[in-house]
Amino acid sequence: MSTVAALGAAATVLAQDIKVTPTVPPGAPQLLNLVNYLSWIVMLAGIAALIYAGGKFGWERFHGGAIESPKIILGALVGGIIATSAGGIMNAVVTGGT
Repeated sequence: MSTVAALGAAATVLAQDIKVTPTVPPGAPQLLNLVNYLSWIVMLAGIAALIYAGGKFGWERFHGGAIESPKIILGALVGGIIATSAGGIMNAVVTGGT
């Protein structure tokens, strides 16, 4: 058997269709529910951080101290964005993007 014939036979085998039927893994609804609860907790913590940073910003402005509260606000906003997108990302991963 020549090399060309062997490569042709191998290409024919590799080119066959593979039928895959995706299924939801066991425990997926519980994992998604946990991620949603964690997202809510992080969002509430972010709102509390924004309220705290606003009060601290007012205190720093009133007393003339170093202004550090914008860092807290930025951290709360970034955390909120990550927490908001985590549920959608996990939903896409668990359900296979459908």
